Amino acid sequence: MRDLVEQGRRVVEVDAEDLPLHCPTGRKAGFSDHPRVFLPIETKGEILCPYCGTLYRLKASLKARGH
Repeated sequence: MRDLVEQGRRVVEVDAEDLPLHCPTGRKAGFSDHPRVFLPIETKGEILCPYCGTLYRLKASLKARGH
């Protein structure tokens, strides 16, 4: 995973080892700010967390292989 900020929004690039994806990820302080929710990112390649608004995006190399 790699954290970015785009237009004031937190964006997290997701690797294959991060799947199945859930938010919060537990990677940083505040990981218990909302209930854990699993996010089906594989279909569209990106998804917003309905609780915190973090945008999760599959790395381009994963989308190209169809994962």
